[in-house]
Amino acid sequence: MIHLPRTLVRAAALAVALSAPLALGACGKDAEEADAQVSDGKAASADTSAAGGGGAAAPAAAQFAPADTATRTVAQALARSHPDSAKADSIAKADSVTKRYNAGEDPDFAREMGWPVNAPRSLPGALLPGKRIVCYYGNPNSKRMGALGEYPRDEMLSRLDREVQRWTQADPSTPAVPCLHMVTVVAQGDAGPSGKYRAQLRDTQTDSIYRMIKERNGVFIIDVQVGQDDIRNFVPRFEEFLKRPDVHFAVDPEFYMRGGIVPGRKIGTMTAADINYVSGELARIVRENRLPPKVLVIHRFTRNMVTGSRDIILRPEVQIVMDMDGWGAPWLKRDSYRDYIVREPVQYTGFKLFYHNDTKKGDPLMAPADLLKLHPTPLYIQYQ
Repeated sequence: MIHLPRTLVRAAALAVALSAPLALGACGKDAEEADAQVSDGKAASADTSAAGGGGAAAPAAAQFAPADTATRTVAQALARSHPDSAKADSIAKADSVTKRYNAGEDPDFAREMGWPVNAPRSLPGALLPGKRIVCYYGNPNSKRMGALGEYPRDEMLSRLDREVQRWTQADPSTPAVPCLHMVTVVAQGDAGPSGKYRAQLRDTQTDSIYRMIKERNGVFIIDVQVGQDDIRNFVPRFEEFLKRPDVHFAVDPEFYMRGGIVPGRKIGTMTAADINYVSGELARIVRENRLPPKVLVIHRFTRNMVTGSRDIILRPEVQIVMDMDGWGAPWLKRDSYRDYIVREPVQYTGFKLFYHNDTKKGDPLMAPADLLKLHPTPLYIQYQ
């Protein structure tokens, strides 16, 4: 078990999955393309719209000035002044004298860090910031990896409906959009036929989960755990899915392994260059197919999981969410949100809730009202 100061203990997206690693299933045409199935055998030691549904019509041309939509790095965005910053700062400082905030809730601290980020204006049809994405996460072949695979289809969708309703009721100004977030490439504790310590689901199974959420007029997120592979091999792999207006993308740096390290034995890392490659390809797909902007979710619960965050490129075609991916008591989750999300602004923020791991020591699961106190307020909520 990893012990990190003031961060989440083994708070990874699939730490539970790697304690009972996923093994390659039957192969199709290619030995590297297989259904990931849960194995209870060898364990890897882990020390470490607008809703997008349908959307056949192409979005109207943007009516923004070129300067509004210009691509820029995070560093350039943070260097731009905010018109009302002086007034906002004086109000915030006055408030901070009389108010006491939990970690991650102080608006003055968020402003000092650079929030809200002066990112490019998003193109028409963008989900964020007008809506909030509420996801069930997991893998359909595993009951241990998250809510998506834990419950039978109808029960799972009904549970998701209730969470979406709770969020919309808690914040009517930001309607919640239902989402299924599926780990389509899964890190493995053994090399498998590919030799890359990862397994892939077949497209037919990916499509079946996509069609479940399409019935809800929701959105679908393809999540990749790279293992010892390279993310540059996966965006082209899923391009046909990404041409759909309601399909988005996520990468989990915890399982982006370098130097021959086996997933689960050390926390992986993702560089700004890796993220820029993904967002650049997503932007190309958006332009070539006249799609609404894509959401790109990057999971994070330690500083080194993402390096060079100020060099991340912000584009009008892509909305980047840094998702606080970690389990533990509410105070610990807020600390991690402050230290690894608020302190390193990118564009939008997310927050992950674990039905089982967050509550196994008797702590309550954080409610929408708790998360709405955070600054910046997360616009992507994931339940595992």
